[in-house]
Amino acid sequence: MNDYPILVVDDEEDLCEILKYNLEMEGYTVDTANSAEEALKLNLTDYRLLLLDVMMGEISGFKMASLLKKNPETAQIPIIFITAKDTENDTLTGFNLGADDYISKPFSLKEVSARVRAVLRRTSTVETPAEDVLQYRGLTVNLPQKKVTIDGEETSLTKKEFEILALLLQHPGRVFSREDILTRVWNDEVYVLDRTIDVNITRLRKKIGVYGKQIVTRLGYGYCFEGA
Repeated sequence: MNDYPILVVDDEEDLCEILKYNLEMEGYTVDTANSAEEALKLNLTDYRLLLLDVMMGEISGFKMASLLKKNPETAQIPIIFITAKDTENDTLTGFNLGADDYISKPFSLKEVSARVRAVLRRTSTVETPAEDVLQYRGLTVNLPQKKVTIDGEETSLTKKEFEILALLLQHPGRVFSREDILTRVWNDEVYVLDRTIDVNITRLRKKIGVYGKQIVTRLGYGYCFEGA
């Protein structure tokens, strides 16, 4: 399961369930709401992305987006509008309200998946804890200095190895899929294969010695740093 909770808001229950199922298959945490009124009762700051239908009951998707953008606590939540309307005026209205993307019905699930990934990649940053130094027993990662020491002795990592280790150590126990790691460490670089991540993980384990066994493979899911 990755680090991107998503809320789908659409008055078509079947469509909500289809989107929820397919996005969850890709590792996202997905909730649904069948009206703007229902969605506005939720703690929206928990979500990293909203998929928002335009044509809904008393509160339309446009109106809900306008309310969110006026509230400092929710103004930065990315929004992808989903609608059966695809006129230029509707599209411009959506973008003027601060939408990050716009998908017209009917759409393919592959298109939705690609657009979700693209928006999350543009709007997400690697979470950095308040502390500048991450530590597990004798393993220390100094974020500002880009330095890793093992029992006081510095070890040399490549930039990607360092970033993978920092990501895993920042979230002990959390499983990151290869897609998560690609998004956070490689960003928009192209032609990066899953095998590249496996190779970097293998090298990283060797370089951090006895602590390499803390980087655990969860078959079918990805990698995590076991801090217990």
